Amino acid sequence: MSHHPAFTGLELRSLVKPSGELELSLQNVATPEPAPDEVVVRIEATPINPSDIGLLFGAADISTAKVSGTPASPVVTARIPERAMKGMAARLGQSLPVGNEGAGVVVAAGASPAAQALLGKTVALIGGAMYAQYRCIKVEQCLLLPPGTTPAEGASCFVNPLTALGMVETMRREGHKALVHTAAASNLGQMLNKICLKDQIGLVNIVRKPEQVALLKSLGASHVCDSSAPTFMADLTQALVDTGATIAFDATGGGKLAGQILSCMEAALNRSATEYSRYGSTTHKQVYLYGGLDTGPTEFNRNFGMAWGIGGWLLFPFLQRIGAPAAQALRQRVAAELKTTFASSYSKEISLAEALQPEAIAVYGQRATGAKYLINPNKVASN
Repeated sequence: MSHHPAFTGLELRSLVKPSGELELSLQNVATPEPAPDEVVVRIEATPINPSDIGLLFGAADISTAKVSGTPASPVVTARIPERAMKGMAARLGQSLPVGNEGAGVVVAAGASPAAQALLGKTVALIGGAMYAQYRCIKVEQCLLLPPGTTPAEGASCFVNPLTALGMVETMRREGHKALVHTAAASNLGQMLNKICLKDQIGLVNIVRKPEQVALLKSLGASHVCDSSAPTFMADLTQALVDTGATIAFDATGGGKLAGQILSCMEAALNRSATEYSRYGSTTHKQVYLYGGLDTGPTEFNRNFGMAWGIGGWLLFPFLQRIGAPAAQALRQRVAAELKTTFASSYSKEISLAEALQPEAIAVYGQRATGAKYLINPNKVASN
């Protein structure tokens, strides 16, 4: 049996205390010896996705954040509003690792041929606890990156690409021919736009600012609607007429947008209706909420007939539903188009310690378009 060197490294942890305080810190963690079907990866790139921010900060009020400790080992504390503590009950007292996905170099491998084949290779991986210098993980959770691919290029291989592909696959499986996407100027939205252009699928992009309209138009998008424009509802209805989209994926979650989309879908369908029905169009209209950029209640006026649905959509349950072969086919497409369709961009690369600095939190904590940060856990923090 081969002996592997022991790896100990920093890992970012999030703790919710019963007192109503969030604590973020860096801890030294020993990496376990890899089992036969496992590898140890030195993580060199891991993105800060909105889903990561949800676990990282929980329900804390980030405006109350304070930093103590040392520059190399900072500790962030923030207050959690009393009304939000009930939602944190399941994680009280647990020091949780953070980070859904990442990429790096395999530095140790188990005895199986599949594990040994990855030794020294650059891989992308998914499975949580990626905000760490080392990660022991099963081979099946790794994706071998094409030769010449850097960890930074492969860091966002899973969440955004598979979410975008999952939306298109859901559209197809549920019998729709075109789709709507909100917060569409994001990295995910740009990927979805590229997929739809490549696969010749109608896509209606909804954004919040004129400059985001210009961005997506420059990337070839045909239908971009600005929700801040006074003509938004008319613009959206026309885009739905043009594309025939009857399914939407909404990243905002709260507010009126989901209801507005359903209303405009009904209006678009009624344009071609040959007779009146008090029950509305018989064509099913579906909005899936997959994010929570707006944490308020989801509001809608039921003026879109009876054939409609609003529900939740998450990537990992979707992948489980379609089965391993179908999910693997999606992963292989990501690997093949990693530097084109699924290329990601970041506004800044930071270390683990820098991720806990107030100035960094103030930027990536907003989850704003064009402000996505990439953590390199093995980067030395700048002075």
